[in-house]
Amino acid sequence: MANIMKRRLFTASTLTTAVGLALAMQAPTVHAQGMANPPQIVKDNMERMGKNKLEKCYGINAAAKNDCAEGAHSCAGQATQARDTKSFVLLPAGDCAKIQGGKTTAS
Repeated sequence: MANIMKRRLFTASTLTTAVGLALAMQAPTVHAQGMANPPQIVKDNMERMGKNKLEKCYGINAAAKNDCAEGAHSCAGQATQARDTKSFVLLPAGDCAKIQGGKTTAS
């Protein structure tokens, strides 16, 4: 009887661990904003923005043609749809307002 109880406890423990690991793997990724060490592409984009007086323009990208995003995916080239309101491209300051659908903040 004791062996059956131990086996059931071990099985339940193993199953719980497997479910926990599966859920942890599906957790959202941490995005570069506010991270101590953002990915290199984010560092490069920030440097380009400062040097060239660029601004983020959301909602005008083509699929897989974006510079980064706010909470939608990890970064450059990963937009799955055109005109994604969370993905941005970098444009010269002031140009975003001239493009239909372009916004300087994520929706």
